[in-house]
Amino acid sequence: MSRFYLSDAQWAAIQPHLPPDRGRKPRVDDRRVISGIIHVLQSGCRWIDAPKEYGYHTTLYNRYNRWSKRGIWQYLFREIVSTLSDETDMAAIDSTHIKAHRCAGGGKKGLLVKPSA
Repeated sequence: MSRFYLSDAQWAAIQPHLPPDRGRKPRVDDRRVISGIIHVLQSGCRWIDAPKEYGYHTTLYNRYNRWSKRGIWQYLFREIVSTLSDETDMAAIDSTHIKAHRCAGGGKKGLLVKPSA
């Protein structure tokens, strides 16, 4: 499959930090599901619009949602950064801003359509 975002080196860094499988049914392929989650988050598409190569959209959503509630994503990011980085403290600064035209906030006279009394 050519849609995987995770290279072998990236997967080797992530795999030891994944939580153990605790369910009654065995988990589906973690590499495929995590790649599908990355695809949805990067592209901004809806979960249902994720390519079928990543598996069912409900599996992607449920894994993302459950792991978010349990704090697994934060743990993974922290462990991977500490493993791959020489520095212990890192910070990211984003200076994104949006300019709006002065009339984007509405006109001086209020609503165009007045509610009836």
